[in-house]
Order: sequence, then structure tokens, then C-alpha cells
Amino acid sequence: MNLPNALTILRIFFVPLLVAALVQEDVLFSLGGYTITKEWVALAIFLTAAATDSLDGYLARRWRQVTTIGTLLDPIADKLLVSAALISLVQVRVLPGWMAILIVGREFAVSGLRSIAAAEGYTIRASDLGKTKMASQVAAISCMLLSVRHAAWRTPGMVLMWGVVFFAVASAISYFHKFWRKVDESVKNRRRRELLQLERRRQRAEMRRHRGSVESVGGAAGLGRSGGTILKPPEVS
Repeated sequence: MNLPNALTILRIFFVPLLVAALVQEDVLFSLGGYTITKEWVALAIFLTAAATDSLDGYLARRWRQVTTIGTLLDPIADKLLVSAALISLVQVRVLPGWMAILIVGREFAVSGLRSIAAAEGYTIRASDLGKTKMASQVAAISCMLLSVRHAAWRTPGMVLMWGVVFFAVASAISYFHKFWRKVDESVKNRRRRELLQLERRRQRAEMRRHRGSVESVGGAAGLGRSGGTILKPPEVS
């Protein structure tokens, strides 16, 4: 356990707090004479969690503390945070459900492709479109969180959400292209090698059977020559 991994785990714990703050009907706080409503609490939680996403990666690279568990948990934490925020926005009826389904479905599809690629020994790195999508997601979700109570944020939030949808689809196509170009070709080549090996084994087995049959026939012929009795015709006087 190190600080970058601790930040990643902290981001996962922010997820239920974000959902609770956004879905609860009456969440009010008073601070210095100002009333803080639930959308501001949810926005603060979301931005803090998003900040840990950039900070843990930066610290892990700078301090050379990149670990296996951090590599596995970081994308999971990002997807949990974004998915929870989108589903909560659908719950409070400020975001169309199809947008949330498309974005969350894209996350699961890309995660599945990366898992298959990792099983085949390949690493599909995040593309520039994927990084742009994450930045646009943070901006769009922030605006949509504010639009829960302040309608003026609804239009810029929806414009940014359409940008998120575009980047999500474009980056998904990019990931699928990388997958089919690398992994599918690798799988086909491996399958071709396996078929060639099976064919060689079959040919060697066929040659051994043929050699064995020839030797058995030759042995039977030699036995007839050495062990047989030659009858001579009787002499006539």
C-alpha cells in the first residue's frame, strides 16, 4: 500500500457518498451564513474524486510506485465514479437515460476488450480520444450536477454531454480497431500454428503406422522362408 493506491481506493469510497448526496431529497448545510444544497455537496465530492484520478497517476509515475493493484483498480475506480454520477443524474431526471446507458455500456465494452487483450499478452493503452473523453465527462457531469437546482446550467451541460457521447463512440471505435488489428491477428496466427502442429503430428503418426505395417509384412515373409518345409517330388526308378 502506497499513497497513489490509497488515493485510488479513496476514490472508490467517494462513490456511495456521491450517490447519497445527490439522490437524497433534503441535504442542506450551513457554512458561514451560506446554505449549501445537495448539488453543491455532490459537485464537491465529484471534483475531489476526479482530482485524485490525476493525482494518483502523477505520483505513481513520479515516485516510481506503479503497482499491479494500482493498475487494476485505477480504471475500475474511474468507471465506478462516472457510472454512479450518470445513473444518479438519471434518477433525479436531469439526464436522458439513453445517454447514461450508452456511456456506461461503452465503459464495460472497452474493459472487456482490454481484459481479452491482456489474456493474449497485449496491452491496449488509453488513446488520446479516451483521455479527452474523461476530461469532457468531468466538465459535463459538473454542469449537469449544477443544473439539478439551477436551470441555467442545463443547456451547457447538455452540449457537453453530447460531446461526451461523441468522444465515447469515437474512442470505442479506436479501441475496437486496435483490438482487431493486434489481438485478432494474433489469435488467428496462433490457431494456424496449432492446426499445422496437429497436421504434422497426424502425418508422423501415419508414417509410424505405415512403417510398422511394412515391418510386420517383412517379418512374416522372412519367417516363411526360414521355417517352411520344402517337399521334393519322389524319384522314379
